[in-house]
Amino acid sequence: MTSESHPDGGDGWARLDPRMLAVAPAQEVVKFVPLLVVALFAGNSDNRHWWVLGALGGVITIGVLRWLTTRYRITTERIEVRSGLLFRQHRSVPRDRVRTVDVTAKPLHRAFGLSVLQVGTGQHEPGKDGELTLNAVSSAESERLRATLLDRSTASPGSASDTAGSATAEPPGTSELARISWAWLRFAPLTLLGVAAIGALFGGAWQVFGEIGVGVDDAGAVRGLIDWFTDRSIGLVIVAAVGFLLVAGSLGALALYVEAWWGYRLTRQPDGTLRVNRGLLTRRSVSLEERRLRGVEVVEPLLLRAGRGARCSAVATGSGSGDRASLLPPAPRADAHRVAAAVLREDTPPSTAPLRRHPAAALRRRLVRTVVPAAVVVAALAVADGADALPTWPWVTAAAVLGPAAVLLGVDRYRSLGHAVLDEYLVVRSGSLLRRTVALRRSGIIGWRVSQSVFQRASDLATATAITAAGVGAYDLLDIELDRAMDLGERLAVHNDR
Repeated sequence: MTSESHPDGGDGWARLDPRMLAVAPAQEVVKFVPLLVVALFAGNSDNRHWWVLGALGGVITIGVLRWLTTRYRITTERIEVRSGLLFRQHRSVPRDRVRTVDVTAKPLHRAFGLSVLQVGTGQHEPGKDGELTLNAVSSAESERLRATLLDRSTASPGSASDTAGSATAEPPGTSELARISWAWLRFAPLTLLGVAAIGALFGGAWQVFGEIGVGVDDAGAVRGLIDWFTDRSIGLVIVAAVGFLLVAGSLGALALYVEAWWGYRLTRQPDGTLRVNRGLLTRRSVSLEERRLRGVEVVEPLLLRAGRGARCSAVATGSGSGDRASLLPPAPRADAHRVAAAVLREDTPPSTAPLRRHPAAALRRRLVRTVVPAAVVVAALAVADGADALPTWPWVTAAAVLGPAAVLLGVDRYRSLGHAVLDEYLVVRSGSLLRRTVALRRSGIIGWRVSQSVFQRASDLATATAITAAGVGAYDLLDIELDRAMDLGERLAVHNDR
């Protein structure tokens, strides 16, 4: 095994960047903010400043020890990381197992010219960590490591450094597939991210106040707001609460969208990778090997779909289905399909192919699953009314609202069902509140499973599952004819045996 020469020694082992000594303690302090707040304000001890100094000294020591005890190197065959003082850990991953390289620079890292390098291997088995993290290396070093780890054309671990360039320059031959359009901001309020952020902030504030023994309702502004709501009718309270959530949620969603997708560009690199660069405060660069790509997924949450918007994600080995697989922010649906075609190197998006509808029995099953729960809720409220536990209006309102909504939801879930078998792709669509259209390369399907529940057997229906080593690992064709499911399995097996 030949190891890469490095200034830290002939064996190739390198330390993290020494500027980490300034970044790591600050990161640890952020984690201990609630504890520091408690130490400052809780109790009447005259020695509480010693607790604060002790906590600060502890986090600084942790940062120094992490830098002193962490080493890494890249050889022709493996990437290795050693860390730990009392409990030493030596992690080693074959380079041919590397699936993705994620380079992230938070504001503090950017101030010192540093980045965090995360190497994804695609392992998701219990008890195994499929990721190596180097926190932190210089931005130029992270770019060199990214190019080295994703370079399959040479056996020399240092050769990629000659072509990697700087952390910001792009190599010749880079082609742009998509870039941010600020007209897409109109889709931000349809993602509900702002509402989730408000809930997280409120929950965090509640926890901090609880830690220092202060009730949230003790604050004058909060007490005044509670008194205002107490003196108003329930209808006005609901309208005010919904209005606040809409306005604050929309503003929060806009801010989160800008922070996450500022400077977004999707490019195809000459080294055979797709690269997503984005972020305002926290810059992020995710590289994905095209040869690991097995398909794409176009996702349409209900509100985003109502606004004719969608997201696009990669279905690739090692990328999973989370943020790392994202190829496009919430954007017009047409742009999502266009990016899907560009990523797959297709002239026509397979994700827009005409889909075969599922049998009428699938509609009955969806109506049963939506209408029955709604009927149970209405019946329970009606029983409570009969027992004088509740007034009449709750069950009457529930019947007027839940009944039609359940029927519409069931019909929409059925209309969203569909599949198509193309020359090179299997296209599957399902879901209503979160509709997903997956275009999966037939060559990437490694298994086919057909299952039937008791109720499906009564209607001669089945669920067929395409199994792949990419994305979530399995994609279902819900409630199709049993004969059709078996026939598709044979056709796909023939295709993969070619």
